[in-house]
Amino acid sequence: METIRGNMVIAQSGGPTMVINQSLVGILQEAKKHHHIDKIFGSLHGIKGILEENFVDLRLESDENLEKIAKTPSSALGSVRMKPTKDDCGKIFEILKKHDVRYFYYIGGNDSAETVYIINEEAQSVGYDLRSFHIPKTIDNDLRENDHTPGFGSAAKFVASALMGDNLDNRALGGVKIDVIMGRHAGFLTGAAALARVFPGDGPHLIYLPEVPFSTEQFVKDVQEVVDAHGRCVVAVSEGIADENGKPIVAKLLNETDSHGNVQLSGTGALGDILVAELKEKTDIARVRADTFGYLQRSFVGCVSENDVIEARQVGVEAVKASLIAESGSIAIRRVDSDEYKIEYELVPLKNVAKDTKHMAAEFIAENGHDVTPKFIEYLKPIVGDLPEVGKLVGI
Repeated sequence: METIRGNMVIAQSGGPTMVINQSLVGILQEAKKHHHIDKIFGSLHGIKGILEENFVDLRLESDENLEKIAKTPSSALGSVRMKPTKDDCGKIFEILKKHDVRYFYYIGGNDSAETVYIINEEAQSVGYDLRSFHIPKTIDNDLRENDHTPGFGSAAKFVASALMGDNLDNRALGGVKIDVIMGRHAGFLTGAAALARVFPGDGPHLIYLPEVPFSTEQFVKDVQEVVDAHGRCVVAVSEGIADENGKPIVAKLLNETDSHGNVQLSGTGALGDILVAELKEKTDIARVRADTFGYLQRSFVGCVSENDVIEARQVGVEAVKASLIAESGSIAIRRVDSDEYKIEYELVPLKNVAKDTKHMAAEFIAENGHDVTPKFIEYLKPIVGDLPEVGKLVGI
């Protein structure tokens, strides 16, 4: 395919992660190697920044500062949750033409992929030559076509580490501790709590995923059984758990949605309060507490997976390389069938990643419906990497 000379726009969208800026720097470093790419603009707050012509010149950044940015969590360019309308696309093309932009890179999750898909389709319909690429990012690990996604490994490491600490706290004081973890439709991040188990009897003793219909009645029974057996109970539960009709438990109290139609699940302790109230009302357990990890999972400084860092940087590099041979697409991470952990990168159609999400495979979910399988742990370990080492008195 013929390369076209022009300028580039990079933007970030959706929830920040611990490694999203690795992708930003990967794009920048690779773009600087190609002489057909002139100016490199960073759009502040995603496509909102394009509509407002709120750009920064990323070529002004020194390599030294970029390496610091790469190691810094959260979106350096700012983020947004915005689904473009047809009118928005028209304005976007006018602004891109004005600035001679021919390359557009959007770092984000499935909603961001949908945004790139919409812009790409509109660009084709009006005959505007624009190379549009989506770079994967989401701690939920729910992008189709991907074995796993940048951002997930580090967030999963945070969750596993936090549950290790919570399990130790609960072992010392007893009672029930409930930890509410991010995950709208997919339970990958909540399932990562299972890595916290080091010694026999360690929590989390119960893990509830959005893939399995949730019953508050059964939940109370499950907790009571664990308390009867161990004298305590640690619970990891996804914020997206839903009843048998698919309605999120927390949505019974909250009904706020974003521009993509997603019910707002984070930023509130409502689900934890609901579950605590159920246990206090229907059991005699004296000590019941809940924490909602919320946004802490996304940008926790100093808790990163080494493979996550490497892969987040490389998907940015691969996106620029892809623009030399294709008009659009999304970079997917594939796992190679090997005795050792190996991955490869593949360019896939935007429509394959846009909007819809994937769920945890049935082979990853325990038959009892409130745990994960050894197969999931095997899948997860190389993505997360090493965890802190903890000990236990031999006489206990």
